[in-house]
Amino acid sequence: MSALALSVLLSLFSAVAYAGGAIVQERVAVSSPDESCAPLRRPAWWASVVLNGLGGLLHVAALAYGPLSLVQPLGALTIVFALPMAALFVGRRAGATAWRGAVMATVGLAGLLSLVGASDAQTLSGAQRVTVALVTAGGVLALMVAARAAHRHPAIRSVLLATGSGVAFGMSSVFTKTVAVDWKSGVALADVPSLAVIGVFATAGLLLSQASYRGAGLAAPLATLTVVNPVAAAAVGITMFGETFRYGSTGTALALGCGVVAAGGLILLTTERIGGEQRTAAPSAAPEPVCEPEPLQTVIAPVPTQAPVPAEEGVPAAAPAKEDSYGDWEPAPLYAPFYGGPFVPVPAPDRPRARVKS
Repeated sequence: MSALALSVLLSLFSAVAYAGGAIVQERVAVSSPDESCAPLRRPAWWASVVLNGLGGLLHVAALAYGPLSLVQPLGALTIVFALPMAALFVGRRAGATAWRGAVMATVGLAGLLSLVGASDAQTLSGAQRVTVALVTAGGVLALMVAARAAHRHPAIRSVLLATGSGVAFGMSSVFTKTVAVDWKSGVALADVPSLAVIGVFATAGLLLSQASYRGAGLAAPLATLTVVNPVAAAAVGITMFGETFRYGSTGTALALGCGVVAAGGLILLTTERIGGEQRTAAPSAAPEPVCEPEPLQTVIAPVPTQAPVPAEEGVPAAAPAKEDSYGDWEPAPLYAPFYGGPFVPVPAPDRPRARVKS
């Protein structure tokens, strides 16, 4: 097997390992939403750490046998492998929009990285290392603060945390390359701070990636992390290592177009996740309950009937009242000059009239 074929094979296995680690991280985040970014008591989380570490080692080995312009674009296949693996192993199927976004992000990133030209091995000076470390730490902290402010929007929060994770991993790769170049001339104690920075950024990237999967699914945070990681490293390579795009101004224009395609894929993934959250959170349209009047018998309690009082000796008992006595009652006519009533004159008794003789 040639060195180039071995490099391609190692790159593919590295992408599969990274995809497996991302799937396990997402499942841990779903099963323990209230735990911290590092659930140390979960064996599954440690399995994801092992898979991510294996992916990193295979990636470094692929770089040893193949050129950077080939290995880096193949690393973008992580998101393409993750979606079918998630559907196969954990039954989490992605929609058509997620697939379109994943393919756009992968194609755009692969095209962008393939246009970055190789340069001679260079290293960062002491001042540059301090500047890169401080700027990276400040940017990651700012993204964490923004993610905390957007805690009511899980998709946006996830993308912000995944961006911070990608930046941290990318700068870890930059310092790893710097230390590797320094060690070609011999191991020195001056590289101990750089090794410490590598450990801090790698740990921060792992914890932020774990937090980004909480309540946001798999596709959006993984695609963001996959795109931001090499782009951040390539930005440092262009600005500080003297790397340029191939084919001059044409290559620069093509790189910008690839960046737009990758960004469009990320936007599709994010909007697809936000739409899913809104559909889940929207309550089902149920008809409002109609208040029906209660029957009159339940509102007005019946009047209890009194038992008849036994009559005492020598006192006649009262005649029982008829049940329909109130129904047959009619008002008696009024024999008085009352407004609205009949006037009946009362006849006066006859009296003898006395005649007076004059």
